[in-house]
Amino acid sequence: MISGDSPIGTPPERPALLPTVIRTSPTRLAVRLFSTTFGGAPMIGASAPGRVNLLGEHTDYNGGPVLPLALQRRTTVVASPSPEWSFISASGGLEHRDIEQPMTRSWSDYLVGVVRELAARGAAPAGARVAVASSVPIGAGLSSSAAITVAAAKALSTLAGRRLPPADLADVAYRAEHDQVGVLCGRMDQTVAAHARVGTALLFETATGSLHMVPFGETLWIVETGVSHQLTGGELNARRRECEEALDRCRERWPALRDLAALPPADLPAAERHLPPPLARRVRHIVTETARTHAAAAALAARDLGTLGLLLVEGHHSLRRDFESSCVEADVVVESAVRHGAYGARLTGAGWGGAVLVLAPAIRSGRILAEVATDFAAKFGRGPAIWSTRAGGAVRRESLDR
Repeated sequence: MISGDSPIGTPPERPALLPTVIRTSPTRLAVRLFSTTFGGAPMIGASAPGRVNLLGEHTDYNGGPVLPLALQRRTTVVASPSPEWSFISASGGLEHRDIEQPMTRSWSDYLVGVVRELAARGAAPAGARVAVASSVPIGAGLSSSAAITVAAAKALSTLAGRRLPPADLADVAYRAEHDQVGVLCGRMDQTVAAHARVGTALLFETATGSLHMVPFGETLWIVETGVSHQLTGGELNARRRECEEALDRCRERWPALRDLAALPPADLPAAERHLPPPLARRVRHIVTETARTHAAAAALAARDLGTLGLLLVEGHHSLRRDFESSCVEADVVVESAVRHGAYGARLTGAGWGGAVLVLAPAIRSGRILAEVATDFAAKFGRGPAIWSTRAGGAVRRESLDR
């Protein structure tokens, strides 16, 4: 079914971000939830977007480039001061948390992590009542975790009387997820949530921290596979460890090598001979994905959607073959979309489920996506959730009189 909202699942290697279906403004729903739960109105609200990554998958924690854009779908966090910490989500129960106590593998761990990181900067309130609502699908590889952490960093630091710049909000959110929650993620998701601009993709060179805005005015279609990250059992963390091992082994041959993404393509054959499987395949993905991402940014700048589409498909094949992070459902969507006339398609996000992005000619996109839905249903006996987005904006304060 092609629609605007759909049920969502939970990622496995992280605490559960509770699933929900949002059919109204997340800000309006968060305000209503706060009032119903705590009484009165919240004092502060902020929202941040999910993201879809055009190219540059698993390169962010390997020193390579990424090319994400912000979704138009967002997560809103509203809050008011309180002597203690209380959190509620749109579909979860009320949780009272002691910020100093160990994590509980609950969805609210992300908020606890943000509070701890803000407190380390002297930018956290003493306590707060917090409500969260989101229209970003969870477990779909669209960075629902960065949306909640960046939005929370903005809302809670503002509540404490601090105005943190985007780079600090991204860093707080990254450290909350990576250091506090324990997900071995890179910095891409938090960076785009904090820095995105409407109508642009963001070329983020993770090795140097440089950001370059690339115009992107197209509509992207998102096809949810219905396979949630909860089925993965921690593969993202395992892949990161494999990449770290591969880098250590490559440094035996190239001692000055900074990151895997810095390995010159001309040295890839020698690296593959030097490394055992599956490490050779992991390195091949990182090196070729680095080149694809730079080529995709150039194609965007030239408005060459045909070349961009080919790069998307090549990226998907690399994820499937070399990084082994795809799934059958995603492969079916990509093959169907291309066969029916899309410029290109690929799995986006960490993988092992999630969502496929489809770039299609505007005049034929409805027919192409309908054919994809038909093919998917014929294979799996159910229809995928399909919706569209354009490049959205970054974290922002929200007016609460809505």
